[in-house]
Amino acid sequence: MTAPATSEGPFKSDAEVLALVREFEACTLPRARWNHRAHLTVALWYAARLEPEEALEAMRRGILRFNEARGVASTPTSGYHETITRFYMRVVGHFAGEDNEGGWAERANRLLERYGEKRLPLRHYTESRLMSPAARAAWVEPDLVPLP
Repeated sequence: MTAPATSEGPFKSDAEVLALVREFEACTLPRARWNHRAHLTVALWYAARLEPEEALEAMRRGILRFNEARGVASTPTSGYHETITRFYMRVVGHFAGEDNEGGWAERANRLLERYGEKRLPLRHYTESRLMSPAARAAWVEPDLVPLP
């Protein structure tokens, strides 16, 4: 298995994944560690354990709560991004439905290997559409390639 496309490398144990989720939920995760790798891993945790709408809501609430605890304001140009959150919850939900073999670390590493590229949404959206205030505030349909 190759290393995921992240700055922290692959997870070494299920305990590492569980600790990440616990720290995120308790808002004790250092802001510097709330990176793409962490976002996707927490998304997997919710997508694998909850129905799709519940997983989306848990992720949305968690990010908003975490951002608030870390002093990150949601504005038209920064903070929480609804379209990116929904995009990845859809991607991760699909992955979780197909890949349920092994422990949390193995699954998270496979997810990151497959979907860890931060520019993945730009295969479906132009950058101007994805980074627009409208896409940050609410779901916006892709303008390049529709989602499956």
